[in-house]
Amino acid sequence: MSKYGQYCPLSLAAEILCERWNILIIRKMIEGYSRFNDIHKGMPKITAGLLSSRLRDLEHANLITRTPLERGRGYDYQLAPAGQALQPIVKSLAVWGQEWARDMVHEDLDPTFLLWQMHSRLNTDVMPAGRTVIELEFTGAPRGCKRFWLISTDGVVDMCLKNPGYDPHLVIMSDLRLFVETWRGIRDLRGELAKGAIRVEGSSSLVRKLPDILLLSEIADTRRKRPGPEKSLAPALPAK
Repeated sequence: MSKYGQYCPLSLAAEILCERWNILIIRKMIEGYSRFNDIHKGMPKITAGLLSSRLRDLEHANLITRTPLERGRGYDYQLAPAGQALQPIVKSLAVWGQEWARDMVHEDLDPTFLLWQMHSRLNTDVMPAGRTVIELEFTGAPRGCKRFWLISTDGVVDMCLKNPGYDPHLVIMSDLRLFVETWRGIRDLRGELAKGAIRVEGSSSLVRKLPDILLLSEIADTRRKRPGPEKSLAPALPAK
């Protein structure tokens, strides 16, 4: 871990929180993920070895705790009091990023990360009982990462990177960047559906409910403030 060699509290905090991946691991745990594999699925670009190392660092810094699982191998990870105190800070950083961070570039568009976000942000209350299969087809995605599936079974949502073998009840088709911009609230979902930029096929009742099914990012209602292309995409959205 890099050290600044300064006694000021901000420097001491930055030594641990600004280490690459650490703040994102904390965010996953704030979202309720406590098993290694679940944390890793939500951060697909970190290697398993580096994630293990970062978790040890965070435990050493007293931000998290780990307890051996009662059954099987592995650990249950939980936020310690110091980690819990970071919740409003992490939320504020995310809001700042939505407002002021740089515009996305192509390398930022990770469809696997998008799918992981989506699987926890579906409004299952408006979906039918039983199993509902949503297929997503993206153009502009990396090779081999163009089709994904979300399966809701009585309110429990799973993500599938390979065809689960079920016929989809709903198929969503979009350019990946456009969909990510919509997911973040930079574009208006209903407007993109009306224009046909995001196309939907399947059960007519589910097609009508799609804007209510997709809850979008938790900060999708936070408007961009940084001048640039992303701010100009949704001029009609109401100001906060």
